Amino acid sequence: MSQANKQRKVPYGTAHILAGFNNTIITLADMHGDALITMSTGHFKFQGAKKSTPYAAQTVAENIASYAIQKYGLKTVSVRITGPGPGREAAVRGLSKASLIVTGIKDITPIPHNGCRAKKKRRN
Repeated sequence: MSQANKQRKVPYGTAHILAGFNNTIITLADMHGDALITMSTGHFKFQGAKKSTPYAAQTVAENIASYAIQKYGLKTVSVRITGPGPGREAAVRGLSKASLIVTGIKDITPIPHNGCRAKKKRRN
């Protein structure tokens, strides 16, 4: 049996949640950072304004978690959240609802430490 046909078992992994204002993207990776599965709300036919809802994020999280449990035997996951979108908490809730054990939640949203230089003041 070749390497491609063997079923890979990954008991512990990391869930990367990118929660933007227009979409929510969830990627499950193993401990080395190699991506196993990536899904977004558009994958489940959410279109337009419905893509940014917490319900869409929870649906994606539940489906990606159940798929990872079946295919890779994933049991526990550490969550890393990026972005200010409305699907942040709902995605974590969906992962735990699909019988994945969430060991930790870390917010890695980049925050500017002074930002860009402001435009100069307008003269009249």
